[in-house]
Amino acid sequence: MTLKRAIAALGLIAILGLPMTWAPKASAQDSSTDTAKRKVRTRVVPEYPPLAKQMNVTGKVKIEATIAADGHVVNTRVVGGSPLLVNAALEALKKWHFEPAAKDSTEIVEFEFNGQDQ
Repeated sequence: MTLKRAIAALGLIAILGLPMTWAPKASAQDSSTDTAKRKVRTRVVPEYPPLAKQMNVTGKVKIEATIAADGHVVNTRVVGGSPLLVNAALEALKKWHFEPAAKDSTEIVEFEFNGQDQ
């Protein structure tokens, strides 16, 4: 990322009031990688945000999700990632469905954005 783009991104972050957490660069876009104990039944791939693509912002977004016993996502908390990518990852994760379980669980889900496949 050039210095000019980095400054523009920081300005945008300041204007939008977003947290300044940047994820490391990623080399491939997978719908996500997760260390979930519960299997995913329905997985939605996040849309690459146009502004992030235009600014060549890539990286990972890590989200902690609370999964209800029936398998739907009931709560999310961003653990890390570029503010330009976080909303796309959150919107996709909210549409995921996991295998049912005896009780609620918490899973960490990681999305990778690299801009090559979008």
